[in-house]
Amino acid sequence: MFGIAGSVMMRISLEFHDRSSSSSQEMQEMDAIEMVNTAGGENMEGDSMEIDQGKPLPLTGVRVLDLGHVFQGPYATFLMAMAGADVIKVEPPTGDVTRKRARDGDYPFRALNGGKRGIVLNLKTTQGKALLLEMSKSADVLVENFAPGVMARLGLGPDDLHKVNPRLVYASASGFGATGPYANKRALDLTIQAMSGFMSTTGEAGGRPLKAGAPVADFMSGAHLYGAIVTALYEREKTGVGRAIELSMLESVFAPMLPSIGHVYSSNSVPERTGNRHVADSYVPFDTFETSDGWVAIVCANDEHWVKLTQAMNRPDLTADETLRTLPGRVARIEEITAAVTAWTKNLTREQICYLCDKNQVAAAPLRDVMELLNDVHLRERGFLTERTTEAGVVALPNSPMRYEGSALRELTDPPELGEHTDEILQELLDLKAAELADLRAAGALG
Repeated sequence: MFGIAGSVMMRISLEFHDRSSSSSQEMQEMDAIEMVNTAGGENMEGDSMEIDQGKPLPLTGVRVLDLGHVFQGPYATFLMAMAGADVIKVEPPTGDVTRKRARDGDYPFRALNGGKRGIVLNLKTTQGKALLLEMSKSADVLVENFAPGVMARLGLGPDDLHKVNPRLVYASASGFGATGPYANKRALDLTIQAMSGFMSTTGEAGGRPLKAGAPVADFMSGAHLYGAIVTALYEREKTGVGRAIELSMLESVFAPMLPSIGHVYSSNSVPERTGNRHVADSYVPFDTFETSDGWVAIVCANDEHWVKLTQAMNRPDLTADETLRTLPGRVARIEEITAAVTAWTKNLTREQICYLCDKNQVAAAPLRDVMELLNDVHLRERGFLTERTTEAGVVALPNSPMRYEGSALRELTDPPELGEHTDEILQELLDLKAAELADLRAAGALG
């Protein structure tokens, strides 16, 4: 058939063949991969993807097999790549669905998959599955965000991979986790926002529930997934043994609901939607206010901030009003305060208001659109946003928000073309020869 270390690969292929009581069932499982719940390189020996400056990045030397798709899994592995890991993006022959979508084009794919190498494996085939199993022997981490049970039914679950590599950290993410009544329920960011209570607290007073404008559940769960992976890697340094970890999108977005939950317990009632005000009126003012050229957000996090805001507004009458110097007094007169702040902001620009608030040490910020965000001088000066030339033109792409003292930010590179590094990776990891690669392609294992 083909010779990855000769008889070793033949044995693995036969094991997969023996396990497969029904190849049609496997086909159905893989056909469903692009429909299951989701939130969602350059050659490492070639051109350097890292500025040679100071200490190596903390995950240098860590190899990751990235089977993640859409946003959740790829964000976690992007953070790993930017921390120095060698991330190998494993895609089906059709590629990750975010390679080209509707109005957001391929920008999300570019932003989440730079710094990775790419390989195509057809896991519908016995050979494709055998290749992944063999690759896992030299991997530190495998990441997947398919529906619970899909990988195990393909013979690629944690138990299967730990038999050949006990040091592997096997990370799985899904909408609701691998256990519980919702385990097999399909999930996307919107449905998680709905079930988590997010939408019940979002929207104007008296209006319908609204989702957040961004896919917060996808990316919050992706960040939690990254944290779980590096925690397991830290444990492995002490024990020498990897473990399976799993993550639920629903549980990942519970923490932001704490103020709303606190409201429930303190008042025995469900909080009403309050627009941009604080859901539990823990801060007043805490709102957005119209200006002569847009909107600003202003927050007084304590009583001292309120006094400073009145000074920025040049309203000594408000400064002297004793009943407004404490939060309960401001909550009782919240409409009056809102009207007073609005009267001040409506005749000034966003820049003028933010200058006065900054001068008086009050938290304030302009409401910016996405184009303004992309041109932010602060993000560019820190190196978080850098421009890359693409087929669609020049775009600004983000780096990791995490900085490691003594190490330069990893230089962004283009995401891999579909299957761009297939031959390179299989030659490097499995010592496959050209004839063996040709046989694998003929068998459909490489797409």
